[in-house]
Amino acid sequence: MNLPQVVSRDEWLAARKELLTREKELTRARDALNADRRRLPMVLVDKPYRFQGPNGEVGLLDLFDGSRQLIVQHTMWLADDHRICPGCTAGVDELSDGIIEHLRARDTNFVLVARGPLPDLQRYHAERGWTVPMYSSLDSDFNYDFHVTLDPAVAPVEYNYRSLEEWRAAGSILVADGESAEQPGFSCFLRDDDGQIFHTYSTYARGTDNLGSAYDFLDLTALGRQEDWEEPKGRVGNAWGAIPTFAN
Repeated sequence: MNLPQVVSRDEWLAARKELLTREKELTRARDALNADRRRLPMVLVDKPYRFQGPNGEVGLLDLFDGSRQLIVQHTMWLADDHRICPGCTAGVDELSDGIIEHLRARDTNFVLVARGPLPDLQRYHAERGWTVPMYSSLDSDFNYDFHVTLDPAVAPVEYNYRSLEEWRAAGSILVADGESAEQPGFSCFLRDDDGQIFHTYSTYARGTDNLGSAYDFLDLTALGRQEDWEEPKGRVGNAWGAIPTFAN
């Protein structure tokens, strides 16, 4: 087994301080990247997407549930196995009620969307004991338009901002001819006071790896953590201090 080298406390401390310098550089770089993410332009969503949920058919605006922002986790429904994929399942298993409450405290709702039959999704949702709302996009173009259902017969294939041809040139089949494939991702939306909805951000593949706290998710959004130190200024009327309890 290849374990770390054994050294004295002083040697360990010197190495730790050296690493701390790099960690602080990474933190500053991450803050700058998050600010640039918030500076991205946004796109009006004018297609009337419909979803099936626990209270019947709803539109995209309904998924906000009154919040200013919406984060959608695109979960992969495996039709042959009658389940959400193991990776997506593990990610949702780690979502606590506390994370969802903290997001709501920052005017942000979080939902799961999968391209599967609603009764099957509800069965699996109950089996896992999940509390995050789940919706079916089976009867809409939502998954195709946000590039998590890949089917060349329905729409040009794109995943993680690369075309099917680019993926194949890089040595990945991604989806075989005549077949359809599901992929994971997260998409963020913002609504204005008139009820117009805007797509602000989507991330896929390795971009979904390091998400597990309310701050991680808020950093994906156009409004961010809504704290007074963040750039750009003026995104929210009353910016918060850095309050890790998310107290209102």
